[in-house]
Formats: sequence, structure tokens, C-alpha cells
Amino acid sequence: MTTASIEVEVASPHYAETVFKVFNNFYIIAPKVNPQAFKSIETLEGDGSVGTIRLFTFGDGIPFTSGKYRQDAVDASNLSQSYTFFEGDNLMGILDSVKADVKIVPSADGGSVFKQKITYNCKGDEKPSAETLNFEKELYEKTFKAMEAYAAAHPEEF
Repeated sequence: MTTASIEVEVASPHYAETVFKVFNNFYIIAPKVNPQAFKSIETLEGDGSVGTIRLFTFGDGIPFTSGKYRQDAVDASNLSQSYTFFEGDNLMGILDSVKADVKIVPSADGGSVFKQKITYNCKGDEKPSAETLNFEKELYEKTFKAMEAYAAAHPEEF
């Protein structure tokens, strides 16, 4: 099986614990701050813990309509989590799954760094194009920055 991957790294002035809380609410915040990308994110099973299944319905700015993901891990003490997209047209007919590993790292200045590695597990030798990978990397960076701005405007929620 062939793989492709991208890495997203965004510095934040916010405490690592706050960024982790914000990212754990991705399913609530992302459709508010980037509706062109995320029309809705619905919980189909679970409560956000390991095993939770969510359905992403993508907005008009995304070339896919939907994707389902499973929460694989949530580790609040290490400020990390992982999830896997396992079904939907976001797999482009060439992927078995898309796995994301997220880690929030405290920085020396009191802020943090959001780090995300996304691995595309291909069915065969065909990989997502460089254009697709760059689009997705930019989408994750843009959405993270918008979520960060939302958190700054609504500190009472975090």
C-alpha cells in the first residue's frame, strides 16, 4: 500500500491546553468559522471519546460532498488525538483511509504550536495530486486560524 502525507504546523499565542480544547470542539466550531468548507459535522455515534463516528458534510468550497471519520484516540494529558476518515467521496476513489494525528505542543513564550500529520493510505499506487495535498494543507491552516480567532472572541467557551 502506498501512502502520501502532509504536515500542518501553526504557532498560536494561546496556551496549549486552550488550543487542545478548541480543537476538540472542531465539529462545533469549524462549520461556524468556515462554512464554505464545512457545511455541517454531525455526531452519528458516541460522545466525542474514542470510537465516536462523525459525518462531515462539506461546503461549496470543497470538491467533495461528505466523509465519515472515527475518533481513534484522545489523550488530554499529552494534548493529542487522532482520527481516521474511513468512508465518503473525500477518499477520492483511490484511498482506503485518511489518518490524522494531532499534537498541541507548549512553546517557551507561553503559547503553543498546533501540529497535525495527515496520512493518506492509498488503495494502490495512485496518490492524491500535489494540488490536492496543497489545497488540504491550506484548508487545515486556514480553518485552524479561524478557529483560533473564534476562541479569542469567545473565551468564555474555553
